[in-house]
Amino acid sequence: MSFATWLFLALGAGFAGFVDAVAGGGGLVQLPALLIGISDKPIPLILGTNKVPSIFGTSSAAISYFKKVKPDLRLTSYMAIPAFIGSASGARLAASFPKEVFRPLIVFLLVGVALYIWKKPELGLNEKLRFTPKQRHLIVSALGLTIGFYDGIFGPGTGTFLVFLLVGLVGYAFLKASATAKLVNIATNLGAIISFQITGHIWWRLGLVLAIANVTGAIIGSRLAIRGGSPLVRKVFLLVTTILIAKVGYDWLAS
Repeated sequence: MSFATWLFLALGAGFAGFVDAVAGGGGLVQLPALLIGISDKPIPLILGTNKVPSIFGTSSAAISYFKKVKPDLRLTSYMAIPAFIGSASGARLAASFPKEVFRPLIVFLLVGVALYIWKKPELGLNEKLRFTPKQRHLIVSALGLTIGFYDGIFGPGTGTFLVFLLVGLVGYAFLKASATAKLVNIATNLGAIISFQITGHIWWRLGLVLAIANVTGAIIGSRLAIRGGSPLVRKVFLLVTTILIAKVGYDWLAS
């Protein structure tokens, strides 16, 4: 690749790490950048390589959050383990599954998410837990398996959906939801990486270079989110969701 392509991909990974650390949705930036920068490579290789900077950036953001925000590790494990299994299973089907099936559904879901958050300005600013602990564990297990499968087979918007469900359904504040989502996202990325590696669909040299850029962006983003708290995370969440709607909607109409 040319130096310009390396630079383009590194800048994309850095911004993706920043966005993902604040409110999720980094795949909105990073995956399209890879699809443009290495368009001559097979799609499974692009998807597999994309997971490498993602897991490094998500891990660094999780560490930053963990210093200031203490997630419920038991609930997180109930969500993360099924998410790992779902993602590994989804990645096995990524090469053969028609992505067009997802696009219209994702557009409508994201529109619903954005409208719901926008119409409830108080939502997610303070923690208001719903259900009993046992019910919450069952709910997040099912959500983790479903979203993990989606992340392995397609991916864009995974962090956004995780944050929204933890806020809207479980009752977390945005900041704690974002911190928890990072831990669950580590599990989905790891599951996908294992599956893609087994089939030889990861370009490690490129992935590790982009990981450095992604981690840099993630550290900056997580520190900004912690400083700004749930109100800032909510604003960035709405912005990222709106852009994600436009991007997925455009891809759907253009296909």
